Amino acid sequence: MEVLFSTGALIGRPNGRDPHVLGNLAGQLECDGVEFMMYSTWYENVDEVTEYVNSLGLHIPVHHCQKTVGENLTKGDFAEANREMEINARQAEALGARKMVFHLWNGEISDFNFDNNLKGYGDLRKITADHGVDLLVENVVCNCADPLLHWKQLADRYGDPHFIFDTKMAAFHEQIDAYCEGEYAWAWKEGFVRHYHINDYAGGYKDWTALRTLPIGAGHIDFPKFFAFVKSTGYDGTFTLESTAFDKTGTVDTDMLNRQAEYIRSQMK
Repeated sequence: MEVLFSTGALIGRPNGRDPHVLGNLAGQLECDGVEFMMYSTWYENVDEVTEYVNSLGLHIPVHHCQKTVGENLTKGDFAEANREMEINARQAEALGARKMVFHLWNGEISDFNFDNNLKGYGDLRKITADHGVDLLVENVVCNCADPLLHWKQLADRYGDPHFIFDTKMAAFHEQIDAYCEGEYAWAWKEGFVRHYHINDYAGGYKDWTALRTLPIGAGHIDFPKFFAFVKSTGYDGTFTLESTAFDKTGTVDTDMLNRQAEYIRSQMK
């Protein structure tokens, strides 16, 4: 088992999305590695960013694809989605990541044209596979349907998609129980789930005002129950803490992240 920290929890708008934040904090992170999140502002100097991050010598088993790739699919701009995915997949390979978290749908456009997302997924999976990277579709929140339904549609069409399960996203749609022991339990039973995102949620059903990335304990998700379930499935792979750790000034609370990492380890013993 590996507990990772998302670089998105460390690097954001308040600190200028500066990749050097990662280097400055690396020695304070009590994790097994990081999940590196790509930002749209880095496309123009992606090779420079990749070279710098590689110089840090960090263990990066998971890459988080830049989020507009899926939005381009929804819009029907398959060529642009493929172009951006090629950049992301090349970066993931260069960083040594073998898993990629992917928002197949995203943003305000969300899943309004999900047929386009279904159509485009196959080409994107081939692009990442060509770089030795496993494309994992996240259960991202939806405007129209719900994420686990879209997982089912992917499985029906492609047979063997791989997924990443996010606790906050599931709680937003009230789908944690449906995933663990309900109608969507097939996703983990058939081995399609290859990664977990851990963060809390404090809102109700599809409460858009509460869609923030919270630390464990700041919301109402029953994490002892959830981790007991995950442990019972025999899962021993990667977890990423996504809890936003920077404040409005960009200062990062590494102690909070470290405490959460230790909590996950204690629950999975």
